[in-house]
Amino acid sequence: MTQLDPKPAGGPPSGGFHLDKPNGKVFGVCSGIGNYFGIDPLIVRLGFVLGTLIGFGSFILIYLAIALIAD
Repeated sequence: MTQLDPKPAGGPPSGGFHLDKPNGKVFGVCSGIGNYFGIDPLIVRLGFVLGTLIGFGSFILIYLAIALIAD
């Protein structure tokens, strides 16, 4: 790396994970995860919905834990 290119190409941003409240629907968790990994937040939302249905609601607890711990 040089001084002109402070962050490496590809991969997650160096700033860390943050909730994306302005673009989020409930707490901004899925939007923040989508921004962090560079994917569409809709895919993350669908993953949480499927995980909640298949996992008997355990993903709701994971979602709330992320919302409370992040930022």
